[in-house]
Amino acid sequence: MDALSDLAFFSLVVKHGNLSATARELGLTPPAVSTRLAKLEQRLGVRLLNRTTRRVSVTQEGELYLAEGGRILADLEALERSVSSARAQPQGLLRLNATFGFGRAHIVPAVSDFCREYPDVEVQMRLTDRPLNLIEEGVDVAVRFGDLPDARLTARKIASNRRLLCASPRYLDTYGEPRTPGELQRHRCIVVRENDVAYGTWRLESGPRAETVKVRGPVSSNDGQSALEWALDGHGIVMRSEWETAAYLRAGRLREVLTDWRTPPADIHALYPERLNLPAKTLAFVEFLSRRFARHLRAPGAGGTVW
Repeated sequence: MDALSDLAFFSLVVKHGNLSATARELGLTPPAVSTRLAKLEQRLGVRLLNRTTRRVSVTQEGELYLAEGGRILADLEALERSVSSARAQPQGLLRLNATFGFGRAHIVPAVSDFCREYPDVEVQMRLTDRPLNLIEEGVDVAVRFGDLPDARLTARKIASNRRLLCASPRYLDTYGEPRTPGELQRHRCIVVRENDVAYGTWRLESGPRAETVKVRGPVSSNDGQSALEWALDGHGIVMRSEWETAAYLRAGRLREVLTDWRTPPADIHALYPERLNLPAKTLAFVEFLSRRFARHLRAPGAGGTVW
């Protein structure tokens, strides 16, 4: 078996989560699949999966092999598409998932333009405050922020984004501006409960330094737009994405604080569950988003705003 074939085989095992389902798809017996997996691990000299009678779990080495190998397979697929003279026409039902705020502001109008360009695609979009499990929910493409949650998913970065600490001039004139992360504990902070992130815990980094600060304030919400409105009205310091705050920063309605410190990554990705044999509708939408948001991509290491 060649390396590319092994990559595709391993991706299939992880996708199904057990050897029996993999065997059924490949038309093999479970022992044959187990033997091939063992030979692959022997060739690489590392353990890729931890096995039980019912399921498999990916080791750290397996995660690396899957992530890097997935990019190789995706590049190969892209190369084959580029030299192919025929491409399937995008059509059929496309299921999308995005967050309420970014979805309403940016994905809804994007879908509107996409449907005009691809009239044979029917779009069904679910806006949620928490990300859906793409595989279990049958989602074709999801738009998400920050770290990628699952090695079985393929991600394409469509826009750069940072989370910023901001407050209105009214608040800063009244209470002053924090100079260190620790001083946030003495300030009114507007907390947003998102996903399963620790409530009211802000993590900040500056070069090799890292600090975790527990903050609190007079108002909190599970809705980011509500928190932003309170910040604009002078109720405290808020941590919100660059795409939400950029216009208010330019207009002077918000001011960024602790500019030498950064929060965890919040880049925006299009996620989809398949690496190979992508349906034309999925490929078309991901490429459409990439073109639409291209001006919001920041070069690695570059500063400044892109929103």
